Amino acid sequence: MLFKKVLLAAFVSLAVCSLQAQRTTLSSPDKNLQLAFWLNDKGTAMYELSYKGKAVILPSSLGFDLKKTYDDSPLPTLKEGLTVTSATQTSNDTKWKPVWGDVKEIRDNYSQLSVSLSQKGDKAIQFNVIFKLFNDGLGFRFEFPEQKNIQHFIIKEEATQFHLAGDHKAFWIPGDFDSNEFNPNTSKLSEVNSEDPKFAANIYAHTFFDKNATQTPLMMKSNDGLYINIHEAALVNYPAMNLLVDKSTNTLTSVLVPDALGNRAYLQTPAKTPWRTIIVSDKATDILASHTILNLNDPSVIKDPSWIKPTKYVGVWWEMHIGKSTWDYAGSMNATSFDAAGLKPTGKHGATTANVKRYIDFAAKHGFDGVLVEGWNTGWEDWFGQFKENVFDFVTPYPDFDVKELQRYAASKKVKIIMHHETSASVSNYERQMDTAYRFMKKFGYDAVKTGYVGHIIPRGEHHDGQWMVNHYVRVAKKTADYKIMLDAHEPVRPTGLSRTYPNWLACEAARGMEFNAWSDGNRPEHDVILPFTRFMGGPMDYTPGIFQLDLSYWDKNKKETIHTTLAKQLALYVTICSPLQMAADLPESYEKKLDAFQFIKDVAVDWDDSKYLEAEPGDYITVARKAKGKENWFLGAITDENARTATADLGFLEPGKKYTATIYADADDASYDKNAAAYKISKQVVDSKTVLSLKLAPGGGCAVSLVPIK
Repeated sequence: MLFKKVLLAAFVSLAVCSLQAQRTTLSSPDKNLQLAFWLNDKGTAMYELSYKGKAVILPSSLGFDLKKTYDDSPLPTLKEGLTVTSATQTSNDTKWKPVWGDVKEIRDNYSQLSVSLSQKGDKAIQFNVIFKLFNDGLGFRFEFPEQKNIQHFIIKEEATQFHLAGDHKAFWIPGDFDSNEFNPNTSKLSEVNSEDPKFAANIYAHTFFDKNATQTPLMMKSNDGLYINIHEAALVNYPAMNLLVDKSTNTLTSVLVPDALGNRAYLQTPAKTPWRTIIVSDKATDILASHTILNLNDPSVIKDPSWIKPTKYVGVWWEMHIGKSTWDYAGSMNATSFDAAGLKPTGKHGATTANVKRYIDFAAKHGFDGVLVEGWNTGWEDWFGQFKENVFDFVTPYPDFDVKELQRYAASKKVKIIMHHETSASVSNYERQMDTAYRFMKKFGYDAVKTGYVGHIIPRGEHHDGQWMVNHYVRVAKKTADYKIMLDAHEPVRPTGLSRTYPNWLACEAARGMEFNAWSDGNRPEHDVILPFTRFMGGPMDYTPGIFQLDLSYWDKNKKETIHTTLAKQLALYVTICSPLQMAADLPESYEKKLDAFQFIKDVAVDWDDSKYLEAEPGDYITVARKAKGKENWFLGAITDENARTATADLGFLEPGKKYTATIYADADDASYDKNAAAYKISKQVVDSKTVLSLKLAPGGGCAVSLVPIK
């Protein structure tokens, strides 16, 4: 995967005495970012970061509280009393090709500072701090080498600080150990408050731990115009990081997700933590274009990824959320028995052989790769919230779901069926059955699986984002790769770039997706222009866009919910959301009524050679263009929040001298997300690299454009 590897390794031996007395500085390759590291007079590790002379992180401390694993006794704190034993600076400038993504090639260019730290005494612990400074941000991690004094230890807490230079505008969701499915809030950091009742609504399982805490990725904008994003990369064998806000000093302190005993992480040397990431620029578009988090992850472990296919799919899914059908065979989520043989069908079950064939026919007719089917297996009658460990077995279909016949029928139409494994958060049960479930999938022609973790985790006391579950998600990625199965995880920890290491891990949910529009207060219009700056920083999302029937009372007159976007914005999301896994989420009959608009969903790519982030402001608007993988076609998406605006799209990225047909799917003049949301208009014009498009976006609206070369 690596090529033209040019290691610019200039090892610099730094005198330990000078390191103890003064700051050691590191510059990014373009010199815009400056990092300083030193020990203060208490022997505490300190760092600070600036961008073009502006403070990003003021002096902030690093450290840990530890204890022994075998007798629960404390170990020396790694917060003070440290000495520097060695330090080395190196640099790197290489390129690598992702299996899929927003570009076909990524540059990995950074300056590195590695510092070894120790303490005095017979219980002294050695550890290293590794800083990588890219042109668009900083990554740093801690490493515990193998050592004489200790091999096993527990992290009681990681005390990483981010002392910000001001009370920044923040785009945040509450600090939580179990859920990411919140509408984001926009406020100053000093106004963060997770006790607002709105955050507790419509969430399957959540665990707030402090009203002054937020999750990562945390997006901010400073008063002097800097865009700052804090997250983590390569989250493996470690709990996820939340951030506790000290409102008096504008300081963020890491809070790791605990286990059932209140411990954070169990480590055995040699060990390393995830990277803490700070992406920064004076341009919002640079945040969206950053590949620093991917660069901080290990290269792919899959030597031959030819079986991994970015996928556009439809599915038996949305009809359950809107109440047209049910997941369970009996048609009642409150049935007293989950033995399918003893249940009487109501006629509302969605995953029937006949209904799945209908979706297969639709997929084949319109060129889609797959059909997701939820509710095919026994157990749905009594699956949620009961802390039952053996609800699903992942191989027993309902009587009206003919596995063999659907395998034959899908193959005859050249369509793949996508498996669904809802675990009901009984993860120990799923782990016992993974091999059996994946062998069943391969036997019947399934090459992709959507997993789900709705509810409170079993083993009891574990959290969705704790170390045990983080390791589980990676085990699933490895195991599915062994079986050449692609993975889409729902209700997992938020991604941290591991799709580079496990490219079969196409997408996650880990955020408030489209389904919340069907049975809650919905996703606010600004949600879609915040997600790319927050949740998407760590990797793709299975957001399930493409809803055309925006007024849900059409399906049920008692439903008051509506989708808080225009139809044109639903189309634009296929471009502004970069994911190799994209669903056309609505029902076939909704698309058949608007085939002219549906054409964009049929045409748009799911894998890209290039991406151009043309304009952006978190919480307000985004305009992006992407070039389809291996083709000359470009697609453009522009979206806005609740405010109408005009997007400006300079097409200078097109090949000079070549003409293109631009098909523009726009909001109608009288469209608005809350009134006349489904109104759209389609127009065509000839454009070239000198064209600048002015695209009018309705409140909560958007615009999608396909650009096809004229031959």
